[in-house]
Amino acid sequence: MNSIVDMLGIKYPIFQGGMAWIATHTIAAAVSNAGGLGIIAAGNAPCDLVREEIRACKKLTDKPFGVNVMLLSPYADEVATMIAEEGIAVVTTGAGNPGKYMELWKSKGIKVIPVVPSVALAKRMEKAGADALIAEGMESGGHIGELTTMALVPQIVDAVNIPVIAAGGIGDGRGFAAVLMLGAQGIQLGTRFLVAKECSVHEAYKARIIKATDIETVVTGRTTGHPVRCLRNQLTRQFTKLEQSGAPVAELEALGAGGLRRAALEGDVLGGTVMSGQIAGLIKKEQTASEIIEELVTEMKAIITNQQVNI
Repeated sequence: MNSIVDMLGIKYPIFQGGMAWIATHTIAAAVSNAGGLGIIAAGNAPCDLVREEIRACKKLTDKPFGVNVMLLSPYADEVATMIAEEGIAVVTTGAGNPGKYMELWKSKGIKVIPVVPSVALAKRMEKAGADALIAEGMESGGHIGELTTMALVPQIVDAVNIPVIAAGGIGDGRGFAAVLMLGAQGIQLGTRFLVAKECSVHEAYKARIIKATDIETVVTGRTTGHPVRCLRNQLTRQFTKLEQSGAPVAELEALGAGGLRRAALEGDVLGGTVMSGQIAGLIKKEQTASEIIEELVTEMKAIITNQQVNI
């Protein structure tokens, strides 16, 4: 038993990432039923839709699950209040400071675990009352920071007195074992769960992840201040060309608008945004959430039990 397992009442310290348009009640319930922490992504969805997802998840699992709140969403205030009403076990947050919701959530016994890309933000979140932190390195898919997981995790572990969950660049038991050695108490995975059989993302998106090689991700949007890691395609090539030509931010944002939805829901893997972490090249097949989690844990335990270091 470790601090995250004890705190949340879950079997394994394995979180499923809160991926907008992708992390619905079906994958969240499956991960929670398998012993991890499933997470529903609120994204930019209206409050009523998020409530429907939460209630649908409750019908599929009696295990703890969480909701990821994107703090820049125009519905963030409504969603934050609704989450308190629905009695969610855990809230993870991104794209901002959840400080103004902390008192409400804590009063309802909700554990608050922000995603952080830097030591400075980690310290700020601990001071605001966070119960734990997700230290996310730039190897992850979607919106990224500047530090790698290997560099970020031990620095945050040293800087705070609350548990740290590592995210970014973790795709198997080797990555799991590695971040435990860096001081993390658990892991969060997004890309690996994209190909779970219970994940509702379009089959074309899953197939693209499975076919990906080690060098197929690219980061777009650095000039806009919102860098995003995704798989190379027609959209990323067009976006990169515009960035290199010095196109204004408004033009770039217009090009990318709705890209993730097109890829995740409609299967447009050429003209949509196929967000993916750098570990896509490790993924070779579709599995159930339970199979993924059991494989991660079995591999990790074998590595830690049989570790041999020759110097």
